[in-house]
Amino acid sequence: MNQQRFEEITSKYSKLRVAVVGDFCLDRYLEIDPAKSEVSIETGLDVHNVVNVRSQPGAAGTILNNLVALGIGELYPVGFCGEDGEGHELLTALNSKPGLHLEHFLQTSERRTFTYCKPLVLVPGQAPRELNRLDSKNWSATPESVWSRLVDSFETLAHEMDAVILMDQVDVPETGVVTSDLLDSVHRIATARPAQLIIADSRRSLKNYPPVHLKMNNAELQALTGASASTWDEIQNTALSLARTHGRPVFITLSERGIVGAGPNGAVEQVPAFPVRGEIDIVGAGDAVTANLTVALAAGATLREALELAMAAASVVIHQLGTTGTASVDDLRGLFFSS
Repeated sequence: MNQQRFEEITSKYSKLRVAVVGDFCLDRYLEIDPAKSEVSIETGLDVHNVVNVRSQPGAAGTILNNLVALGIGELYPVGFCGEDGEGHELLTALNSKPGLHLEHFLQTSERRTFTYCKPLVLVPGQAPRELNRLDSKNWSATPESVWSRLVDSFETLAHEMDAVILMDQVDVPETGVVTSDLLDSVHRIATARPAQLIIADSRRSLKNYPPVHLKMNNAELQALTGASASTWDEIQNTALSLARTHGRPVFITLSERGIVGAGPNGAVEQVPAFPVRGEIDIVGAGDAVTANLTVALAAGATLREALELAMAAASVVIHQLGTTGTASVDDLRGLFFSS
C-alpha cells in the first residue's frame, strides 16, 4: 500500500459511525512491587503488595479502544454492566473516551460486571509478569428484560451504522450479550440488507452464525469446517470454501504467519505478519485486527488493503507490554512509511 492510498482510506475514519455489540468487560490491572513483598502473619502465605491499580474497557471494550485510537467519528457500544463497583469503573472509563454514545449501554442489577483482574509483577528493567487472573463472570442466562433491550438497540442502530461489530466473549452460551435472540435479529437484518457491513468474532464458535463477515483463528477454522488446514494452500482453500458457502468474506488470523482473507466471489489474499521488533505481548492483537479490518472495509479499502492495515495494527499492539494495547493512525503510518 502506498502512502497516498493509506491517507485516502484513513482520512474517512472520522466520518464513520460504528456500533460494537458484545461483551464489554473491565480489564483491571493490579501492579505489584515485589520489593514490597511480605509474609502474612495469619496464614504464612506470601503477600503481594499492590502499588497501583489501573482499569480500562476490555473484551468488546478492547475493540472499542482501538476504534477510539483510530479516530472513528461516532461509536455506539451495545452491551451491559452491573450495578457494582466494577460497573462504575467500566462506565467511568467509557465516559472518558471521545465520540462514544452510551444510550444503548445498560447498567443493570440483573447482571454482574464481567471483569478480568490481572495481577502484574513489575520489576525494573524487565517485562511485566502476569500472575493467575481473577475473573468475574455471569454463569446464568441473560434475562429477557436485558437481552430484549439489547436486541431493540441493535435493530435501532444497524440501519444507521457504516459498520457493526459483534463480539461474543463469554464461555457459556446465552450468558452474555450475543444471545440466540440477538443472532436471530442479526440474521433478519443481514438477509434483508446484504450490503450491511457486519463482522463477527466469537471465542466459542461461529458455527451457524448469520450471513455476516466472519473473523477467526486457524484452530477455530478447523473446528468449524472439520478440515485439516495447516499449509498456506489448505488454509486458503478452506477459507475460500467457507466464504462461498457462507456468502460473506472470511478472515483467518495465523499468529506470526499473518492473515488470510477470502471472499464469496473467489478473491483470496494472504498478508504476512510484520517482523517482531523485541519482546511481545499478544493480548489484544486479535481485537486490533477486528477493529482495523472493519473500519478499513467501511472506508472503501480493498480486501488486501484491509488485511495490510490489520497486520500493521497487530504489530503495533503486540509490542505494548503489560497492557491491552491499541494502534492509532499515526502508529500505523509510522510502521508503514518510516524510513
